[in-house]
Amino acid sequence: MSKLLIALFVGAGLGVAGCATQREAPMAAAKPAAPISKDAYDTIVKNADMQYKTDKDACASRSGNAKDICLAEASGKEKVAKADAEAAYKNTPKLREDARVTRAEATYDVAKEKCDDLSGNSKDVCVKEANAALVKAKADAKVDRVAAETRLDAETKQIDARNEATKNKRDADYKVAIEKCDALAGTAKDSCVSGAKVQYGKS
Repeated sequence: MSKLLIALFVGAGLGVAGCATQREAPMAAAKPAAPISKDAYDTIVKNADMQYKTDKDACASRSGNAKDICLAEASGKEKVAKADAEAAYKNTPKLREDARVTRAEATYDVAKEKCDDLSGNSKDVCVKEANAALVKAKADAKVDRVAAETRLDAETKQIDARNEATKNKRDADYKVAIEKCDALAGTAKDSCVSGAKVQYGKS
């Protein structure tokens, strides 16, 4: 995998900074990434660790809630990058769901910290909006995971049905061929039977 692609992959996990309230656009769910190799996965995880350390160190100069927000963003970036990498590496509907939930939770954590800058009803509304965004994101991720699993199950059943149908058709054709061989005798019959077995994969 190229360094550019790896950088883009890690970068996809770095956009956790926005508040997930209705007044600010919540982070869009990442599209499923193309499957990656174990080496690429290891590289992304390593880069995420290094990026987290850099981001965390950058938060040291801040104080109060600004520091809390910064740390939540740094932690969220790392978690999202790693979850996305695992989903791409193992490439299962469940892990893709988990990655989306991780992204939603990271966005929620940042949004909740930003709500602390408010007070009274404004803060209450901010928290409720962040909670609602998290619930919706989790619900959507679950629906998509179930749909993906249903598609995979249907595809598996179709493949099994096609394989069974092919076998049944070959068996039926083999029986016809053997029946035709019965009209022969001696070497001709033996040759006919052998030919039928070869043609229809019978031992």
